[in-house]
Amino acid sequence: MASSVPGARPGPFAVLRRRNFALLWTGQLVSTIGSALTSIAAGILVYRLTGSALSVALTLMATVIPNLLIGLIAGVYVDRVDRKRILMVSDLLRGLLVLLVPVLVALHIAWLYVVILLASAITTFFDPAFEAILPELAPDEELGAANALMSISSFGSNAIGFAAAGLISSTIGIDWAFRIDAATFVFSAGCVFLARLPVTAMPDLASSVSSVSSNLRTGLRYLFHTPILRSLVVAMAIYALGVGIWNSLLLPFSERALHATEFEYSLQEGLTSVGFVAASLLMANYVDRLREGQWLALSFLAMGATGILYASTSSVPFAILLVMISGFANAPGNVGKRLIIQRHTPRDLRGRVNSAYFVQRDIVFLAGMGLAGLADIVDVRYLVMMSAVLLVGAGLFALVLPGLGQPAAAWRRSVAMLRAAPATGGLTVGRMPTLEDLDRMFGHLPALQGLGDRDRGALLDRSLVREAAPGVRIVSHGETSRAAYFILDGQVLVGHPRDDGSYRNLATLVTGDYFGEVAAITGRPRTADVVATEPTTVLEVPAEVLRGLMANEAVSHIILATMSRRLTERYAVDLPRLAGLGQEDLLDLRTPRAEGAAPVLQGDAT
Repeated sequence: MASSVPGARPGPFAVLRRRNFALLWTGQLVSTIGSALTSIAAGILVYRLTGSALSVALTLMATVIPNLLIGLIAGVYVDRVDRKRILMVSDLLRGLLVLLVPVLVALHIAWLYVVILLASAITTFFDPAFEAILPELAPDEELGAANALMSISSFGSNAIGFAAAGLISSTIGIDWAFRIDAATFVFSAGCVFLARLPVTAMPDLASSVSSVSSNLRTGLRYLFHTPILRSLVVAMAIYALGVGIWNSLLLPFSERALHATEFEYSLQEGLTSVGFVAASLLMANYVDRLREGQWLALSFLAMGATGILYASTSSVPFAILLVMISGFANAPGNVGKRLIIQRHTPRDLRGRVNSAYFVQRDIVFLAGMGLAGLADIVDVRYLVMMSAVLLVGAGLFALVLPGLGQPAAAWRRSVAMLRAAPATGGLTVGRMPTLEDLDRMFGHLPALQGLGDRDRGALLDRSLVREAAPGVRIVSHGETSRAAYFILDGQVLVGHPRDDGSYRNLATLVTGDYFGEVAAITGRPRTADVVATEPTTVLEVPAEVLRGLMANEAVSHIILATMSRRLTERYAVDLPRLAGLGQEDLLDLRTPRAEGAAPVLQGDAT
C-alpha cells in the first residue's frame, strides 16, 4: 500500500504491491525469457544453414513487416475491443505457433519465416494493447517506476533467455528453445486471465471500412499534430535506423570481427540485458530527477559513444563489457519514450497512437535491417560505426526538438505559471456549443459517439464553450464547483499544491482529456490548480449532464476508471472521504438524477 503521508513519494517498488500490475509484470517477465530463447535460436539456426548476414537480417525483418501492413488497423481495434481479451488470445496463439516451429522447419527453413510473420502479426495487436493498459494499473506518481520495472520484464529478462539459448542449442538441442517459449506464452495468458483489468470494449465496434479509416486518421492526426509526440517520432526514427543496423550485425560482427563463438555471441546479448536491468532499477528510483526528453538525449548519446568504441575493438571481453554498457544506456531512453506517449495521449487514443508510433518506428527499423545486409560486401566494422554515429545524431536532435529539448526549464516555467496565475476571472463568459463542437469532442472521445439524442441535446442546451488564454487559471484548489471540463483544443497543466507552496503530481492534459469530474460529481472542493499553458478551448459540462452521460455503459466505464485513477493519485486528500463508498454508492454515480439534485453518497459523512 502506498504511503499515507501527504506529499510522500512512494518507493520505487511500491507499484509491485498492486496485484494487477504484479500479475502482468510476472507474465511479461516469463514470456520475454521464452521469446529471447527463440530469438537467438532462430538467428543461430538461420546462420548455421545459410552463413549469410542478410539471411539473419531477414529473420528480424519478418518480425517487422506485419506491423507495417496491419499495425495501424490493429490500433483501431485495440481502442474498440476489450484489451484483456486481446492480450490473452494473442499469448495463446503465439504459443501455438512457436510450438509448431521444430516440426515445420524440419520440412523447410522457409516455414520459420512464415511462423515469424504470423506470430509478429499477432504481436501487432498485443503490444499496443499492453502499452495502452499499463497507465491504468498505476497512479501517476508511480508510473515512472512502473515503466522502469516493466522494462525489466519486457526486455531486461532477455538476459536469461539469451544466455540460455546458446547453452541449449549446443547441448540438449535447439528445438527445446521453441518448446519452452510456447509454455511461457501459456503462463503469460494465465497471468492476464487472473488480473482484474479495466474493461475497454466499446459497444459500437468499428467494423466498416469507413469507420476503421476514420478512427485510424484520428490516431495519426493526434500523433503528428501533438508537438512533443511529433518530436519523439523524429528522434526515435533516427534511433531506430541506428539500432536496426546494430542489432542485425551483432552476430556477423561477433564471428567476423571478434572471431567469437556462438556462446560468446549469446553472452553479449545476455549481458546487454543485464546492463538494461541495472539501469532500469536505478530509473525506478530516479526517473523523476530529469524530464523525459532529457533521459532520451542522455540515453542516445551514451549508446552512440559506446557503439563507436564497440566498432573499433577486437577484444571479445572488451566487446562484452561495451554491449553491457550500451544496454545500461538504453534503459533511460526506453522509459522516457513510454512516459511521453502515456502522459500525452488520451486514454481512448492510446491504442491508435501506440500503433501509429510502432509502425513509423518499424519502417525505419526495417530500413536499418536492410542496410545491415551490406555487411556481405562491406566491412562489418564500417556499418557498426555508422549505426553508432546515427545514435549520437538522435541524441543531439533530442536536445533541440520542441517538447524534448530543455524540458526541465519548460517544466520550471510551468510551475511558475501555476503559482502566478490569477485566482479568478480567467475564463471567458462562454457561448452555447454547436454541433461542430460536439463533433470535435466525440472525435477525441469515441465512447461518446453512442450517446442518444436526449444526451446530445442536454450537452447543447446546458453546456458552455469557454476560452482560456495562456497563464489563465481555469480551476483552483479549494473551490467548489458543479462542472467538469472537456478540452476541445489546447493544453493545461494540473498541479496539486502542498502546504509549502510546491506542487506534487504535476500532469499535462491535452486535447481530448477532461478534468474536474471528481469534484463535479461529489460536490467536494477541488484538490488541484489547473492553468492553461497555451490558448485553450474547453466545454464546461454541468454535473447533472455528466451524470446523465454516465447512464451510457461505455461512458461510465471511462469516467469511473479515470475517477478511480485520479482519486488514487490523490490518496492523501481524496481517499479518506470516499473510503466508505460501497457498491450502491458506485451504482448511484451512474444513475441520472433530476436537474439540480445532488448525489447521495452513503460513505460521505456530510
